[in-house]
Amino acid sequence: MSVSGTYDCVTKTPMGDQKSVFTIEDNGDGTFTGNNAGQMGSMQVEDGKVDGNNLTWKMNMTVPMPMTLEGSATVDGDTLTGSVNAGAFGSMAMTGTRSDAAKA
Repeated sequence: MSVSGTYDCVTKTPMGDQKSVFTIEDNGDGTFTGNNAGQMGSMQVEDGKVDGNNLTWKMNMTVPMPMTLEGSATVDGDTLTGSVNAGAFGSMAMTGTRSDAAKA
């Protein structure tokens, strides 16, 4: 099954649980593009890499402060499990469920 899809995610942050919609588009060449949209706006995926069902990526956050976030996750069926590293704020758990499972 492809890692491509739309996932309803929750990231455990110091400001509480942040819900977002994480969209992943597998480019078929070991890379992916997409974005993560939540209450604090939308962030484009940069340097997205796919290795089997493992993903790594970066996002540039601007709100509430400018920071580069580094993410990693594993897609298992319709479940995404991983973390987002926020520099001095440490690693934050991220989980998600594919919301477009019927289309996958």
